[in-house]
Amino acid sequence: MAYEMLLSPIKIGNMQLKNRVVMAPMLIGMGDFDGKPTEQLMNYYVERAKGGTALIITEITRVNDFHGAAAFAQLSMSKDSHIEPMRKFADRIHEAGGKLAVQLHHPGRQNLGLCIGTIPLLIPFQNIKCVKKLIFKVVPKVGPKLLEKHWCPKVYAPSVTERAKFADSKMRAFSHKQIVNLEKDFIDAAERLQKAGVDAVELHASHGYLIQQFLSPYTNRRTDEYGGSLENRMRFLLNIVKGIKERCPGYPVLVRLTVDECYSYIGKPGVGYDLKEGVEMAKRLEAAGVDAIDVSSASYDTFNYWLEPTSFPVGWRKYMAAEVKKNVKIPVLAANLIRTPEQAEQQLKEGTQDLISLGRPHIADPYFVNKCASGHPEDIHRCICCLYCIQSMEEQAFHGSHTLCSLNPYLGHEGEMDKITEKVGNGRLVVIVGAGVAGLMCAEVLLRRGFNVTIVEKEAVAGGQLNLADKGPGKDKIAWATEDLMTSVTKLGVNIKFNTEATVEMLKEMNPYAVVIATGGVAIKPKSIKGIDNNNVCTSTEILSGAVKLENKQVVVAGSGMTGLETSEYLCKDGNHVTVVEGKNQIAPGMWFQHVDDAMQKLSKYDTRFVTGKMLVEINEKSVVVEDTKTKNRSEIPCDNVVISLGVRSDNKLYKDAKDMFERIYVIGDADKTGRIASATKEAFETALKIK
Repeated sequence: MAYEMLLSPIKIGNMQLKNRVVMAPMLIGMGDFDGKPTEQLMNYYVERAKGGTALIITEITRVNDFHGAAAFAQLSMSKDSHIEPMRKFADRIHEAGGKLAVQLHHPGRQNLGLCIGTIPLLIPFQNIKCVKKLIFKVVPKVGPKLLEKHWCPKVYAPSVTERAKFADSKMRAFSHKQIVNLEKDFIDAAERLQKAGVDAVELHASHGYLIQQFLSPYTNRRTDEYGGSLENRMRFLLNIVKGIKERCPGYPVLVRLTVDECYSYIGKPGVGYDLKEGVEMAKRLEAAGVDAIDVSSASYDTFNYWLEPTSFPVGWRKYMAAEVKKNVKIPVLAANLIRTPEQAEQQLKEGTQDLISLGRPHIADPYFVNKCASGHPEDIHRCICCLYCIQSMEEQAFHGSHTLCSLNPYLGHEGEMDKITEKVGNGRLVVIVGAGVAGLMCAEVLLRRGFNVTIVEKEAVAGGQLNLADKGPGKDKIAWATEDLMTSVTKLGVNIKFNTEATVEMLKEMNPYAVVIATGGVAIKPKSIKGIDNNNVCTSTEILSGAVKLENKQVVVAGSGMTGLETSEYLCKDGNHVTVVEGKNQIAPGMWFQHVDDAMQKLSKYDTRFVTGKMLVEINEKSVVVEDTKTKNRSEIPCDNVVISLGVRSDNKLYKDAKDMFERIYVIGDADKTGRIASATKEAFETALKIK
């Protein structure tokens, strides 16, 4: 049998699992103020259980409403009134063939001050739609400003320390009495879970949250029995474990444990704790009766070393899990940036770990396990690590909505799958122009709905802009998006005409029921820049595609968006000396901070120069002229070549020419409005559902 170990049973304590695949806990934002599981949230998790996953571990679940709420829409087990709703949730997971564990959590210093004391005030209004709507109309406008100005309550932590990255909140230290009460909150919550029929509890001692803050000498500077030595720093966690074991005999307890805070990776060796001490923690947890160690790493300060951007190699941190497994006898589960069943099986056979924890891959494809078990792993839509799930979670939280996925627009619609995939097409023809990610996604949804789909693509291959996005250093995973969509639409029976330029006349001859224009975008080369057409000027498209090759040159890159930074790294690797010119006052304005951190860390290895607040106005043979956006003063930068990376503009001429020729015609993706993969697939999905 293929994937023999992956699909083999295993036990955690007295909990029997049918295979070794675990859904890792991830905040999804489908809850309500009170923390009871909503229908949408249950549908989301149940779909993953139906997809064959043995153990579902929920998102962060608070144990204290006042200072322990990390989001407006998360689960809670802070009150006895949560038991029956949680029982319904557990029953549904069991009916779908899975087991359920709930992860108990407190954010500590990594919380947002906006959440302190807010949840108890909001709970009475959660079922009053007009009030709830008003709340989420006000919060996006007021919330960010309050956080920026630090006009929010202080968050609670073991000690007052430097502010955590991303959260950036002022803090206050827990009193001894508050710590003892919080230990009881965790133990009480675990007992409620057992009463609700939940199969296991996981304690979140990772990613920089409260329990890890107690474990780390960097964030725990207490002088009482909760600080100082490792024994003291582990006291909070071990007291909770002991309390659960005494109150809930035989109940499986997992601990998600950061075994290395990874400060050495950001140039801060000696800060926090390293793998050696992390392994010792795992050994002491085993001795305390913990039933499994869920190995992870890092914190908000070292964000990219537990929630990796695209450029990180798969399996890069498996050495951490392997070291823990060498030192404990209880089961070890770990995520380890696993993206394929082949990789999962290999790591099990190597003895790296006992169970495979998949987080983002479960967002991208709920049916990962079933596709393996049925002998069709090629049907898996692989996560490309684009981080849009975490970015959208943070953005949507202020709007009362949930996480989104670049590759899975069905996310959040799990309860509507029968309606979405209803065969309403009756074989009617829909012609899609363009085989980029928007065109392919639209085709997939339409094919599932029973339409006959033909894609007309002017190039020899599918992919569109992604054929450039995957050319940057370490960006090969981006190609998976095209590969997996092509596999899907091919199996569903799409007809693709490659090397074919669509015209209005051609479309009319095909006599389609509907037309979808997904012709993408083209690189911007502003004519306002003097010398833009000089021989020493090209676009990032030409660099990444290999059409232009530059080596050992002085190069100015105009634009510091992600494409500009990736192009800069690409150029640096070829021995070029790069100066990045950006009109805004910061590098990569508007880009998600993890991508920026990743790119800047890589570029720091080279002598890359950054010039911000200046616009490129003139290109000469051996220099460029830039203008300060405030003072309008001009200066010159010597260079041999200039690479323009100022984004793309919509290529929508065909749509403009054809829009009055067809009753049903739509434009999607970059052809409509330039943006990210997620915006293209979302629009493609919504457009496909409009065609009936």
